Amino acid sequence: MGVSIEDIKKLKELSGIGLTDAKAALVEAKGDFDKALEELRKKGITKAEKRGDREARQGLIDSYVHGGRIGVVVEVNCETDFVAKTDVFKAFVHEIALQVASMDPKYVSEQDIPTEEMERVRAEAKERVVSEGKPAEIADKIVEGQVKKYFADKVLLNQVYIMNEKQTVADLLKETIAKTGENLVIRQFKRIELGVSE
Repeated sequence: MGVSIEDIKKLKELSGIGLTDAKAALVEAKGDFDKALEELRKKGITKAEKRGDREARQGLIDSYVHGGRIGVVVEVNCETDFVAKTDVFKAFVHEIALQVASMDPKYVSEQDIPTEEMERVRAEAKERVVSEGKPAEIADKIVEGQVKKYFADKVLLNQVYIMNEKQTVADLLKETIAKTGENLVIRQFKRIELGVSE
């Protein structure tokens, strides 16, 4: 199947790769545009990584209340007011609010975990590993694995996306960055549950 120049240009725009790489991806996918784009996303070759250092100060604050028992407020930033008004961006922000309501994360990213909390969990894991008599040469790997597992569901970006179990929230973020063409940042969230205080 032939590859059209329009498809090559479109793939280049969406993925941020060069024309030659875009053509090669389409040829490899036998002209199937969606398959080529999916393969590029799997390889992580998207504009998302390149846009990560651009300042995002516009955006939206969205809220979601579930059954009068759980309330969530989220702030998601983008680069321009124009993108903040698009349906794609608004839908993404709302999906993040739903994710927070459903999965109750504590932190946006691993960088948000306080050092003392990380050290506390690491010390507890180390104590367990030592008490189990694990060999010293593998103890550190076991501890790091346990720490990572402990925080897996507590970090929003690492959570499995509730609407698609094949994606993490970080994957959804990158996909939305590619769609909007702007750097997006999940800045903060607050989750309140009736009768539960922190």
